[in-house]
Amino acid sequence: MHARPSGDELSAQPWRDVPREEARWMRPHLPALVDSMVEGVLRHVPEYARPDDPVYLDVMRVAAEQGMGHFVQMIADPDASWQEVHQVFFDIGYGEAVEGRSLEHLQNALRIASRTAWRYLSREADRLQKPRELAISLAEVNFAYLDLLASAAAQGYARAREKAAGEREQRRGRLLSLLLSQPPAPRDIVAEQATLAGWPLPERLAVIVLSPRPGSGGEGPAGLPPTLLSGLDRGRPCLVVPDPDRPGGTDRLTATLAGWTGAVGPAVPVDQAGVSLHWAHRALDLMAAGRLGHAPGRKAAKGRPRPGVLVHADRHLPDLLLQEGWTLAEAAARRRLAPLTALGPHRGGRLALTLLELLRHGFNATDAAEALCVHPQTVRYRLAQLHEVFDHDIEDPALRLELMLLLPVWLRDAGQEPA
Repeated sequence: MHARPSGDELSAQPWRDVPREEARWMRPHLPALVDSMVEGVLRHVPEYARPDDPVYLDVMRVAAEQGMGHFVQMIADPDASWQEVHQVFFDIGYGEAVEGRSLEHLQNALRIASRTAWRYLSREADRLQKPRELAISLAEVNFAYLDLLASAAAQGYARAREKAAGEREQRRGRLLSLLLSQPPAPRDIVAEQATLAGWPLPERLAVIVLSPRPGSGGEGPAGLPPTLLSGLDRGRPCLVVPDPDRPGGTDRLTATLAGWTGAVGPAVPVDQAGVSLHWAHRALDLMAAGRLGHAPGRKAAKGRPRPGVLVHADRHLPDLLLQEGWTLAEAAARRRLAPLTALGPHRGGRLALTLLELLRHGFNATDAAEALCVHPQTVRYRLAQLHEVFDHDIEDPALRLELMLLLPVWLRDAGQEPA
């Protein structure tokens, strides 16, 4: 005989407090009891009423048979194994998640089945004139047993959800690799992987590359919306933004990327995602080196970037284009701007800055003077000097773009930063 359990054990395993011989009169009623449980679930849980799905009905019946068979066995032998019945309900919970149903329906079905079982057994106990204390004990056993079965089902449900989330992240990671690959992956393969990943393939996208952040473990921002694909490229967190041209564009990510420093590549068709990635990296490289000038209509940010700055590559075309052909630009600057070099770094640098502002302001001396913080007459005097030292017309429209590109290169080589 087993020793009588303590009060704490009674609350956790109340079947130990039911005399073992009570299992004998319960066993013959199991078939009818299972029928009642299945009927009750089908009547009260419409989500489980599937007259055209006999397999599903069989699963319900097996669950009821296994559950009630083990219930009675636990009364006859409180040390009987839980492994088989636990696995049955674990698998049921797992299946509910796989089929995309809420756990609420399963929990409701378990409550209905449990209540049906208790009422059936209580009526039979009354008919057999069992002590009233037995009905009370059976109620306690019923509730405790229900909790254990519901827990097993919840564990299976959670496991399936975890597995699905892991598989989805793997598929999204694979999709990101395909999108950013060079040469581009075939579109049909990308489309298939996008479907598997549950990521609607847009017409256009942009790639954001971020500077690794101390304390982030090399990972990107947390709490990203599911519309974004995220991963790592060359040790930097990167994000793929669908439809960046829609209202708000990448600016709608301001709150999400607060505190992160990065660069946004140009918006491109899906099969050119690698192009957007390339220019985002290049812009971030220049930004990190303090060599990215100001975007049109925005003030220049000299030196290395402050945390939380997000620059757009397509707003810094001159800097990026020059960086790609920097050696050619240096050689061209030395030749085209040799008269400034001959004047020395001080005088030549002053005239170079003046010429750059004049070019930016359409040779309007007043506007250029305001940008340089000098008197307009000073600008006019320097412009006269510039005309004297150059043997070509510096106001020729055909030369303006070339001079605007080469002057920042010359100034940097001379150790001066353009404004």
